[in-house]
Amino acid sequence: MKKIAILTSGGDGSGLNACIRASVRQAIQRGAEVYGVRWGYRGLINGEIDPLDSRDVGGLMGKGGTFLGTARCPEFKDIKVRRTALRQLNQREIEGLIVVGGNGSLAGAAALHEMGFPVIGIPASIDNDVSGTDMSVGVDTTLGTILDAIDRIKDTASSHQRAFLIEVMGRNCGYLALASGVAGGAEAILIPEHEGPSLEQISQTVVDAYVRGKQHCIIVIAEGWKPGTQAVADYLLGQKEDLGFDVRVTVLGYVQRGGRPSIFDRLLATRMGAWAANQLLDGESGMMTALRGSKLELFPLSEAVKELRPLDLGLLTLSDVMD
Repeated sequence: MKKIAILTSGGDGSGLNACIRASVRQAIQRGAEVYGVRWGYRGLINGEIDPLDSRDVGGLMGKGGTFLGTARCPEFKDIKVRRTALRQLNQREIEGLIVVGGNGSLAGAAALHEMGFPVIGIPASIDNDVSGTDMSVGVDTTLGTILDAIDRIKDTASSHQRAFLIEVMGRNCGYLALASGVAGGAEAILIPEHEGPSLEQISQTVVDAYVRGKQHCIIVIAEGWKPGTQAVADYLLGQKEDLGFDVRVTVLGYVQRGGRPSIFDRLLATRMGAWAANQLLDGESGMMTALRGSKLELFPLSEAVKELRPLDLGLLTLSDVMD
């Protein structure tokens, strides 16, 4: 294999640039030409494909986001659209592709593999919801950002004796809320995978924290939890006279995606990027790089995209004990 390409697709996150850098330099070291696809699958369809050399990826290790750009491309599910993408690759004599992204992006990679084109995937999703790998690129940095925010908000909450509802990302997966809530000592954690307490029970949690003499009450909520953060806020504000604490809401939003990648993400991204390039050049296809324990292994893309990675709900029980 003499020519390969790499693209980042779906949501951004820290560590993607380190991943691209490692794949490019490893492939070049083995004598291959490398191309970068701009704007994910959308750029692949439109032929926005440029050659990359070692210097093009210099200085990227500590930068968040992805210098190649990314985009969501739901139309890639259409086989006619994927044929256009393959045409763009074949016209440039590109023989293999590395796809860095989450479940949707990896599903696109699996579809290309099924059409006979060599593809290797790298899991990169801040939700840590990709099956088959213990950790995805970008998760650790995002958790660090959330935990820093929780610690800062807790200082203010204690100073004013307030209850804070902190909403974090996670439409379909509550990993960020669960992990950061446990690590941040939250009084309650609300995630989409678990029905959780009623609004009345949440209110009682706030009252109990006040009665026990706590200076604050922190409730971490995944954005995908129903009935939602605003419903909790409205209910608690309606019970304001009985709570003891005043109530405030903080939605962390997109601040969770950007920023300098952590040491863990830099190392993970570098290992996965280089390993993916080696596997592709060695003739592997239809597989994903997966961290299992401390080692990298191949995991079938077809299995990785079947379902979301399940949460360890035992952490909720641990959170109750630690409260």
